Amino acid sequence: MYSGAAAAAAGPPRRDFISVTLGPEEAVGVGGYNNSKAWRRRSCWRKWKQLSRLQRSVILFLFAFLAVCGVISYTSMGEAWKSITNKSLDEQRTEQEIPGLKLANPAVLPAPQKADANHGDYPELSLQKPPKPPHVRRGPSNLQIKAPRRDVRLKTRHDTIRAVEELVEADKVEKTEKSIISWRGAVIEPDQSTEPPSSKIKEPEKPSSVEAEDQKEPVPINERQLAVIEAFRHAWKGYKDFAWGHDELKPLSKSYSEWFGLGLTLIDALDTMWILGLKEEFEEARKWVANDLVFDKNVDVNLFESTIRILGGLLSTYHLSGDSLFLEKAKDIGNRLMPAFKTPSKIPYSDVNIGRGTAHPPRWTSDSTVAEVTSIQLEFRELSRLTGDEKFQKAVDEVMKHVHTLSGKNDGLVPMFINTNSGQFTHLGVYTLGARADSYYEYLLKQWIQGGKKENELLEDYMRAIEGVKKHLLQRSEPKKLTFVGELAHGHFSAKMDHLVCFLPGTLALGAHNGLAADHMKLAEALIETCYQMYAQVETGLSPEIVHFNLHAQKGHRDVEIKPADRHNLLRPETVESLFYMYRFTGDKKYQDWGWEILQNFNRYTRVPTGGYTSINNVQNPSNPEPRDKMESFFLGETLKYMFLLFSDDIDLINLDKYVFNTEAHPLPIWVPA
Repeated sequence: MYSGAAAAAAGPPRRDFISVTLGPEEAVGVGGYNNSKAWRRRSCWRKWKQLSRLQRSVILFLFAFLAVCGVISYTSMGEAWKSITNKSLDEQRTEQEIPGLKLANPAVLPAPQKADANHGDYPELSLQKPPKPPHVRRGPSNLQIKAPRRDVRLKTRHDTIRAVEELVEADKVEKTEKSIISWRGAVIEPDQSTEPPSSKIKEPEKPSSVEAEDQKEPVPINERQLAVIEAFRHAWKGYKDFAWGHDELKPLSKSYSEWFGLGLTLIDALDTMWILGLKEEFEEARKWVANDLVFDKNVDVNLFESTIRILGGLLSTYHLSGDSLFLEKAKDIGNRLMPAFKTPSKIPYSDVNIGRGTAHPPRWTSDSTVAEVTSIQLEFRELSRLTGDEKFQKAVDEVMKHVHTLSGKNDGLVPMFINTNSGQFTHLGVYTLGARADSYYEYLLKQWIQGGKKENELLEDYMRAIEGVKKHLLQRSEPKKLTFVGELAHGHFSAKMDHLVCFLPGTLALGAHNGLAADHMKLAEALIETCYQMYAQVETGLSPEIVHFNLHAQKGHRDVEIKPADRHNLLRPETVESLFYMYRFTGDKKYQDWGWEILQNFNRYTRVPTGGYTSINNVQNPSNPEPRDKMESFFLGETLKYMFLLFSDDIDLINLDKYVFNTEAHPLPIWVPA
């Protein structure tokens, strides 16, 4: 039972209420909300306490992550800036210690002022905060510099840009160190910079700009060069009088011979006339090219010969003269030669019908010679660079890449033949640096130089081949112990050396000039002595096509022996070519003297009074050298050109840091990185 006494004992009824206690300054009417720091602090704390534990953890993690990133970025940026400052100070010290020192690639912008010069006028450069992590680029940190105050912005602009450029250059050096090639004593670093090793060559659209630079303040022509000009004019007179517009002069019969019917001698001689300064003769030849040179003919041409003589000659003349006529003709013949590459293996056929657009191998075989398919690259690559059409370079590059992978080589030495169907070497076991293989080795080096020293496969193949030459083909003769390059056939050494092999001393010297092993130059010096002796030990003072060296001393015998079938002379250029390189790189005037002897002997035994020069059948008979009644186009295109350059003391007359010669002596520009 529920009684009144029990109710009284329970007390008064319960009331619900909320109690709020206010300080005096917080009470309404005493001041209210006043936005004080203490009030805001308590308010933020209440909001923080209202967040869940997960939300508070996420926020704390983000703050910690940002703090760590800030510390790391500050450290790396500080080190980068410190290295730049130290580098700048080192450069200034070097300039003070060695006033005449010039950097290999000087900056385009002016160098920064010395540290103590007008120091008060230059504010310190401060680093900006690094960008937020999602936008940071991979790789080394970028140095970002705040803009200076408006009143000093112009003064500090050059210093700021220079600092950034130095950091970028340091990064480039670090990257290119990985590309260094070491080959038995030769350490080569491919050019990776955006500046050429010497001075810039012209843009393709303005080919004459380099020549304007090269030919300013010309060195006076000397007496020996004048003798070369006279010899050229005498040869040109015979060609103009009896063979104008035809391939080759027959000076004795005062007629001509045709090979392709494309004016080979005229085209081969175009850049020679330009270099010799024969403007009147050049203009006459140009008119013939403009009005009479037509490639739309039903005629078979040899891919290799038409490439090195016609395409190479037109491209070279375009670069020297700046006349677009020659480039247009080069495009025409280049396109007409392309059907040669339509083979199962991409190894080109030897012959092309430039009118019908068909190609085929020789009638007696499906092979091409290794030298011919690997010595058209300089010309087709340059044609692609000038036209922007990559098909030319792609075709010849595929050939080199394919040959690079082939088996059948002997320490870098290649056989003489390659099959156009299978793409494999044939006639294995025979190795020579003479006919059918010679210019393969030459073009390995020259393509590497042409492309800016970046194509490492070409350099590797060249260096390996030279080691193969040393190992298998080098011998010394008796009694003068001349170093010569023989041949290897199925393991048997032959002391036979073609005059064509005399390209090698010049090529070795060119490689040494471009940073290859110093012993290449030593070998070049020994071999050019041998090539000279191939002239000096012969009765007419002219070299035969082929010589055999004595390996054992025999009383009354010279080092050089000549067989009756080999004693002809075709007015070849290879020895004079190497003499030119040797003189250009060493300055030793004996090379000029040797060349002068050769020119005099050409005049004595091969000059035809009515005009022209002729090949001879017998270099051992001064009284009757048996003239052959033929003047090869390369006598004007190569031999006399190299003679003229050999006798010149002007290193800028076809500067070898700007140009590389094709195997027909047509200079093409070394590419400048874009």
